[in-house]
Amino acid sequence: MAGRFAPRTTGPALPHQAAPAARRRTGAPPPGAGAEGRTSPQRTGAEGRTEPPLTREWTPSGPLDLRLVLGPLRRGPADPTFRMTPDGAFWRATRTPEGPGTLRVAARGDRVGAESWGPGAEWLLAGLPALLGADDDPDAFTPHHHLLAVTERRRPGLRLLRTGLVMESLIPSVLEQKVTTDEAYRAWRLLVRRYGTPAPGPTTTLGLHVMPDARTWAMIPSWEWHKAGVDTKRSSTILRAVRVAPRLEEASSMPFPEAKARLELIPGIGPWTSAETLQRSNGAPDAVTVGDYHLPAIVGHALADNRHATDEEMLTLLAPYEGQRHRATRLILLSGRTPERRGPRMTPGNIAAL
Repeated sequence: MAGRFAPRTTGPALPHQAAPAARRRTGAPPPGAGAEGRTSPQRTGAEGRTEPPLTREWTPSGPLDLRLVLGPLRRGPADPTFRMTPDGAFWRATRTPEGPGTLRVAARGDRVGAESWGPGAEWLLAGLPALLGADDDPDAFTPHHHLLAVTERRRPGLRLLRTGLVMESLIPSVLEQKVTTDEAYRAWRLLVRRYGTPAPGPTTTLGLHVMPDARTWAMIPSWEWHKAGVDTKRSSTILRAVRVAPRLEEASSMPFPEAKARLELIPGIGPWTSAETLQRSNGAPDAVTVGDYHLPAIVGHALADNRHATDEEMLTLLAPYEGQRHRATRLILLSGRTPERRGPRMTPGNIAAL
């Protein structure tokens, strides 16, 4: 693999290996750090003019489907932190250990081109390979069902991403607990737009926002959670988590069992939430989602023609894929073999109207 990143400006640049002071203070290197490249600090010019981005090109070792890889980061069609534009580019606004950053990623033949803005630009570009699945090992997966063998051949560009950031996946996962996805997406959208900050770079027309920092989450009044449709149980879980955010962020560099245990020390974070988080932050291939409203039925239907499968039956069916159970469920979902709906949908709530 090869990669480089540099500012679209003239003049000297700092070598990436000389970590900036912000990274030395946090002690949190970006996932995939160590790749060759050159960078330069970014600033916002006079009168709000955006400075040119840092850039990087990277060549993956095999097929790569950006939509499949980055799709799990998108929390609904109006997610203020994520966009796919008509030119095929993917935009992501996030909060890194070095500050807010915006990343634009697009395929360029067999390579990937990236641009990044903001204080977190260098961190985001250094972590580009890991984000796009460079740490993932698809060859570790051996299909034991015809359906999964066929789907794997048809989707060679699937890789499991790794963001290296826990809180950005943990908070929306908590919001998704025990509610419909529409309710959770609405809450995430409202809270990030109201309490987050506009994303760095040329993002005004996209409406991109960076999620709030831990202190801001902790200061959100109870009535604003209520207006966003978030009940006290979920908001309290988020408040407990943000109080120890640095300790939770450490889980991004831990092995999966230790990372899972770290997250589940927080009351209100159980196996479902920890799995949904670590699938994204750590690229954990075995982080199977237990306790999901739909997944056991989907897995049961796909592998055993049992649309009424329980969590226990799902885990039994996935036992041959231990170590790769999350990848197995991703392939099942991509296969299109899902049970036909027969029962009523989960009824959305609206506590904001109470």
